[in-house]
Amino acid sequence: MDDQTSTATIAVKIDASGLTCPMPVVRAKKGISSIEVGQLMEIIATDAGAMADFAAWTRATGNELLSGERQGEFFRFVIRRLK
Repeated sequence: MDDQTSTATIAVKIDASGLTCPMPVVRAKKGISSIEVGQLMEIIATDAGAMADFAAWTRATGNELLSGERQGEFFRFVIRRLK
């Protein structure tokens, strides 16, 4: 993980563990609206479809997916709010 996505720079953390589509994205939408442009949001999910869902969601909303990685049974995403 690089300095851009270190926990010190995360403005909001969303735990969407155990939720299935579309709920991780619904939680992300609420989370991103609670932070300022330029800030970072971290999302933890367990839904296997989350990788494709967050890639598509960030493209559709104009935000930036800085990282998306599998960590054991969890998926961790870091998104920068751009709009």
